[in-house]
Amino acid sequence: MTVEQLRKIHQARPFHPFEIHLADGRSLLVSHPECLAITPPGRTIGVGLDDGTIEIVDLLLVTSLKPRTNGRARPRK
Repeated sequence: MTVEQLRKIHQARPFHPFEIHLADGRSLLVSHPECLAITPPGRTIGVGLDDGTIEIVDLLLVTSLKPRTNGRARPRK
């Protein structure tokens, strides 16, 4: 994963929540743009969690990014 790929999904307008999938099998939800911080060199990120803590992650451990759906049913055609 590159920092440019992460910045692209993070800075998308309008913002859409997304999951960060890690090499150890965990995933972290970024529900709002303010819940993610990227260090200036781009090697480390901080993800704000629902319990008020921050998970610090080395970007080399990120395997993929996946947009989250809003959970609403799609309209039928």
